[in-house]
Amino acid sequence: MAIVVQKYGGSSVGTIGKIKNVARRVAKRREAGDQVVVVVSAMGKTTNMLVGMAKEISENPPTREMDMLMSTGEQISISLLSIALKELGFDSISMTGFQAGILTGGRHTNARITDIEISNVKEELDKGKIVVVAGFQGVNEKGNITTLGRGGSDTTAVALAAKLSCNCEIYTDVEGIYTVDPRLYAEAKKLEAISYEEMMEMASLGAGVMQTRSVEIGQKFGVPIYVALSTEERPGTYIKEHDASMEEKVITGLSVSDDDIMITINGIPYSTKVVSVLFEKLAERDVNIDMISQTAPHDGFINISFTADKGDLNSIREVISDFENENGGVRSEIDEEITKLSVVGNGMRTHSGVAAKMFKILAENEIEFKQVTTSEIRISYTINPKDKIKAVHAIAKVFDL
Repeated sequence: MAIVVQKYGGSSVGTIGKIKNVARRVAKRREAGDQVVVVVSAMGKTTNMLVGMAKEISENPPTREMDMLMSTGEQISISLLSIALKELGFDSISMTGFQAGILTGGRHTNARITDIEISNVKEELDKGKIVVVAGFQGVNEKGNITTLGRGGSDTTAVALAAKLSCNCEIYTDVEGIYTVDPRLYAEAKKLEAISYEEMMEMASLGAGVMQTRSVEIGQKFGVPIYVALSTEERPGTYIKEHDASMEEKVITGLSVSDDDIMITINGIPYSTKVVSVLFEKLAERDVNIDMISQTAPHDGFINISFTADKGDLNSIREVISDFENENGGVRSEIDEEITKLSVVGNGMRTHSGVAAKMFKILAENEIEFKQVTTSEIRISYTINPKDKIKAVHAIAKVFDL
């Protein structure tokens, strides 16, 4: 008898009918002889609705109270699913993050799992029960409810699988991981497998199927992750360790994000200490920086551009305002209308000429870029959103994505 952790997202439990469907799928797995832990998100757009209610009261509600509010969405899902399982004749028990022993640290609304005291979950599994756990939430060292940020239920599921030394299955409204978002490119291909490293890059760059931290945990603890459709039995995609066969294709996927902003700061004194202070202040606000580029020094000054999530805009503005006051002559610009476009692939390690081909594609299609950065397995550009679809189609065709 094996243990398996299954996760169902908000769209998969968005209605009572869908919850009943998930219950039947879980029951079928239990009938096959496996012990099952199910992690669920809040129903449909429940979290958005709760956030909207808070915003009607306050433009800047306290983050502790937001965690208390947002965590209620998952509690509705777990209780309804547990009821549905019992109606099918299967013993089950629902657990909040606290009851499941999920311990967290860090700031409210974006906490991180530090450990899971797994004894309660194991005890109920040993009793033959299906354990239904609320995703997206935990409890910090002060006993306060915390939430894990966007996509946090994925992290909950993979962390539980790591602690239980078992596989993790993520069920969602898509059939697996695609080379390109099918909504942007209808001919996109579904991948049979993708490496942890490639998936982390794609997730961090805008691919919405998996949360970056969940894949990071999977890689760290060797948890095989299977991503598949929640409504039908169709082959999905395995996220696993890299193997030689994955290098046959130079580019594995193309990620696109409209959720970023680009900040350019001109006239910075050419001093490592000055630049260090800027990024330390951003780090203190938990601002996650992605693309960074710097000009060569000229007359004792440099210019720096970087990208970050739109959700961090207010924090960034505050940091930059202080930075400008402390360094006379510094001027900043914030571009909120950008698209970040990235190609990802382990094959880039062993195949040359990818960058040259990318520049040629953009040039031939008259697509200007504002910034470019590279790593061993990815190349990222910031472009004008009006060129997004044209760029996606051109790149996908050339690289057969």
